[in-house]
Amino acid sequence: MRLGINHIFEMYQKGEKISAITAYDYSFGSIVDSVGFPIILVGDSLGQVCLGYDSTVPVTMSDMLMHVKSVVRGSKKSFIVADMPFMSYQPDPSTAIVNAGRLIQEGGAQSVKLEGGTKIAHIVSRIVECGIPVMGHIGLTPQSVNQLGGYQVQGKDKKEKLIEDAKAIENAGAYSIVLELIESDLAKEITQEISIPTIGIGSGPYCSGQIQVIHDVLGLYDGKTYKHTRQYLDLKQSVFEALKRYFDDSNSGDFPSSKESF
Repeated sequence: MRLGINHIFEMYQKGEKISAITAYDYSFGSIVDSVGFPIILVGDSLGQVCLGYDSTVPVTMSDMLMHVKSVVRGSKKSFIVADMPFMSYQPDPSTAIVNAGRLIQEGGAQSVKLEGGTKIAHIVSRIVECGIPVMGHIGLTPQSVNQLGGYQVQGKDKKEKLIEDAKAIENAGAYSIVLELIESDLAKEITQEISIPTIGIGSGPYCSGQIQVIHDVLGLYDGKTYKHTRQYLDLKQSVFEALKRYFDDSNSGDFPSSKESF
């Protein structure tokens, strides 16, 4: 049976760290679920790590639905959160409700995640009123990267605004908030100021939990490494070496041998 927001809140109340990670397909959804992560985020970061885009902006609802469905099929217990992609909720509450509903009804997710603070609090409230759990996301909001002027740490001159954003999203009914690239001391203050879990990414150790992109953890993403990530495996190199061995064995005639023949 899948975990629900009640389990997430119980972990928070007990002071247990809430560990989360992204997944984008059936295979990794199954592996992550078997490890025991309480939350799997099907993030619109799939735009970069799976689809080869420069940002999350080009990701569509169709993209999200396909990947959410595959992760849901691969997992059994983890609580599945689906990112709402760019322009799937910003135009108006009605659009947001319809698209959030699709990620739950068609995709099979248990929750949606929206980026933004006070400006989208009314949208969060309307989605929650429809019975859909919402995870907030403030700080660096990748869908707004063009307006923010790049991927920069938030908080140096936005302290009061970020605290206001967090409180607005909490008051709108969100059950948790992702804090991305927020200075550690400010992330700690936000975590203390609100009564729902904060899930940090690049926001220091004082959040209620942490989330990472699986490609960064496993060393799969062929791109820049970031200060806030920790690579636990060089899987890209291991995969390359394995494929090179198969390529060489196939070319030399060593594969298939009698062992692999009928």
